[in-house]
Amino acid sequence: MKNRIIAAIAATALLGACSSTPPESFASADGGDHVVRLVQQPWEDLIVENQIVSDILGALGYQTQIKDLSVPLGAQALATGQADAYLGNWWPSQESTYKKYLDSGDVRVLGSMVTGTRYAPAVPDYVAQRYNIRSLADLSAHGADFGQKILGIEPGTPGNQYILDAIQKDVYGLGTWQLVESSTPAMLAEVDRLTATRQPVVFLAWSPHWMNVKWKLVYLEDPQHIWPGAGEIRVLTRKALADDDPNVTRFLSQIKVDTDTASTWIDQYGQQKMPAEEIAKDWLRTNQDVVATWLDGVKSVDGEAAAAVVKSKLG
Repeated sequence: MKNRIIAAIAATALLGACSSTPPESFASADGGDHVVRLVQQPWEDLIVENQIVSDILGALGYQTQIKDLSVPLGAQALATGQADAYLGNWWPSQESTYKKYLDSGDVRVLGSMVTGTRYAPAVPDYVAQRYNIRSLADLSAHGADFGQKILGIEPGTPGNQYILDAIQKDVYGLGTWQLVESSTPAMLAEVDRLTATRQPVVFLAWSPHWMNVKWKLVYLEDPQHIWPGAGEIRVLTRKALADDDPNVTRFLSQIKVDTDTASTWIDQYGQQKMPAEEIAKDWLRTNQDVVATWLDGVKSVDGEAAAAVVKSKLG
């Protein structure tokens, strides 16, 4: 157990070091012609999506830079023009981080990329049945069984903050509970360990994700409406991208991904351990019809029809 705790702390420290890197650490701090800078967190679907977008942009003559930044620092990078786009805006769960930038117009919404998402504390089905837990309000009566702990992910993530706020305000009687922050891989490893012996666990869960395939989960109800949920994943850009590069802006605004496809990518990367480059290559080769809808009206840097160029180079 001690080794697992040390490993979780180390994972948190590593992510914290990565996430605290200043946004200007992109190789091209001011952007530039044919350079697209993407924000990333260590989420399987976002990693694969960024790889697919990078491959497409590369075929069109663009250079892509991807930087791992925490959600708050990623928002700051977009708002200050030090990053160009973000394909992982879970909404409304990230509202507390992005609202001020969206209201000011420093960050703009291009559209919804994935709809029908879920993002909330959850328990495995066997826990829900054993303790009759269906709601956040049911947790406090079983605090001893859970060690009064809720497992979270990266520090600074909005989902973590909503849990911390509930604890601080003693909502649902959670005032004596603790949020265990680590990293997404560390949290899932701990959930895997506990579910293997059918022990009680409550943790921050979301869909699309392979966790919903591996474990039968019950997302906890929120009768007091403290949790904003997550109905969609949106594409965001810095304010001036539409003026600076309407071609890239059009491409990014047309990306649509269904939840089954996103879950497949997550399973391939997170469970099957396939490299993102391989997942992207295979998917692009077999889904040129979908890619063509993303590239409608888009051109390469040489002015050629983007769909034809991508099909020739990646299909």
